[in-house]
Amino acid sequence: MTIEKIFDTFPELTSKRLCFIEIKQKHLTDLFKLFGDSNVTKYYNLKTFDTEKDSQKFIDWYQKRFNEKSAIRWGIAIKGNSNIIGTIGLNNFIQNHRANIGYDLQTEYWNKGYVTEALKTIVDFGFKYLEINRIEAEVMIGNSASERILDKLGFTKEGILRQWMFWNEKHYDMTMYSLLKKDIISKK
Repeated sequence: MTIEKIFDTFPELTSKRLCFIEIKQKHLTDLFKLFGDSNVTKYYNLKTFDTEKDSQKFIDWYQKRFNEKSAIRWGIAIKGNSNIIGTIGLNNFIQNHRANIGYDLQTEYWNKGYVTEALKTIVDFGFKYLEINRIEAEVMIGNSASERILDKLGFTKEGILRQWMFWNEKHYDMTMYSLLKKDIISKK
C-alpha cells in the first residue's frame, strides 16, 4: 500500500483479535450505543447522544475527512463480527509531520486490551504508510485509563496544555502525549 493509494479505497486493517473497518450507515446503532453512553463521553468533547440520528453526523464527518485526505477513522470490530465496538483514527494528518490520534470503546469491552491492540495497529499504520513522524494524543485531565494505555505503549507525556479545549461553554486543560517514529525504531 502506497501513500497515494491509501485514500483511493478505505484501508481496512486487522490485528490479532480485531478488524478496523470503514464506518458506514449500517453502524448507526453501534455508534449510538457507543456515544449514547455517558461513561464513554465523560472525557470527550462531545455531548452524549440522545438519539440514533446523532450518529449520522459522525458518519458524514468521518467520510468527509477521509475524502479530504485529512483523517482516517476506523470502526473497531471483533473479528467475525461486522458490528463496531468503538472507533479509532488519525486526525489532522500532515504527511512527513504529524497526526492526532483518538479512540473510544463501548464500556462492556473496557479492560480487555482492545484499545492497546488497536493503538498498536493504527500507530504502526501511521508511521509506515502515512509517513508521519509524530503521533499526538490529547487527554482530558482525569482520564487516567487513557493515560495508562499511552504510557504502556511508550508515548511521552509532554505536559499540560492549559485551557486547550473549549467545549460546552467551558475551557479544559489537556495533557499532551506524543510518540515519535524514532521512538518505535529504537525499541526494535
